[in-house]
Amino acid sequence: MAHPKRKQSKTRRDKRRTHYKAEVPTVAVCPTTGEPHLYHRAYWHEGKLYYKGKVVMEKEVA
Repeated sequence: MAHPKRKQSKTRRDKRRTHYKAEVPTVAVCPTTGEPHLYHRAYWHEGKLYYKGKVVMEKEVA
């Protein structure tokens, strides 16, 4: 079995062990409004809250 001659630093060890990578979030386009939004998220468009192409809530004007 191989034995290292010197202790490997924590930085080098952690660099090898990392599996986290920066990813670009997936953006969907709503078929109803044509507005780009994140998947599985509600979004506002012209005072209305949309989710899955349907109006969920309307903004009240006081």
